[in-house]
Amino acid sequence: MDVARDPGRVRRALAALAGRVGHWTFVSTTSVYADTATRGQTARTAPLLAPSDVGPYGAAKVACERAFGGGALICRAGLIVGPGDPTGRFSYWVARLARGGEVLAPAEPEDPVQWIDVRDLAAWIVHAAERGLAGPFDAVAPPCTRRAFLDSCAAALGSACTYAWVDRAFLDRHGVERESGPFSLPLPLPDTIGDASRDVSATLAAGLSVRPLEETARDTLGWLETTGGPVTGLTADEEAALLTAWHAAERG
Repeated sequence: MDVARDPGRVRRALAALAGRVGHWTFVSTTSVYADTATRGQTARTAPLLAPSDVGPYGAAKVACERAFGGGALICRAGLIVGPGDPTGRFSYWVARLARGGEVLAPAEPEDPVQWIDVRDLAAWIVHAAERGLAGPFDAVAPPCTRRAFLDSCAAALGSACTYAWVDRAFLDRHGVERESGPFSLPLPLPDTIGDASRDVSATLAAGLSVRPLEETARDTLGWLETTGGPVTGLTADEEAALLTAWHAAERG
């Protein structure tokens, strides 16, 4: 099972272990796809980025995939979430929703969201390897709407929340970053919803089992409270200032 992002390292590993490995799994990413706007794409038919040995991340992963040929399982993971997540992206929403109150959320509420609990991903990788599966699969849960995502997490955490659905133009004007990092809202915006609405029926048929989002949210909050794990996104003060600006714009 290889998680590399450097095509040169992948080729060296393949050469060193040639003839000595019964099955290869390469953990890739849904960032390999060239079309980030079209909904409902499948792993076997969606167009890929041009491969590159020097990046960026998605293009380098395409080059890694090419090195394996057709005999390996290509596991294209989506947004990986749950306890232990070092990125703090999903954790941002868990921590924010646990506080309750009015939540700044990127419009539109009916746009799709997709994720995979790291525990479900790991279990499926082992299951697929044991079965000797090959070819590309998107390892991510079926999509739901942003509204359902936030409501489910809030309900699981026992929080009372309302939402200010702010549009992309407002976020861009105020310099809010996308998906990750400081001063960001870590959910994809409408121009990248193709990455959050993948057709994963083939992966489900191949044994992927997805736990309820509510369980992931509760377990993640417990991990955050126990370990002080990372949360990446807007601070409470930054969100409050943006909410004030948004409501002022609405009144204007």
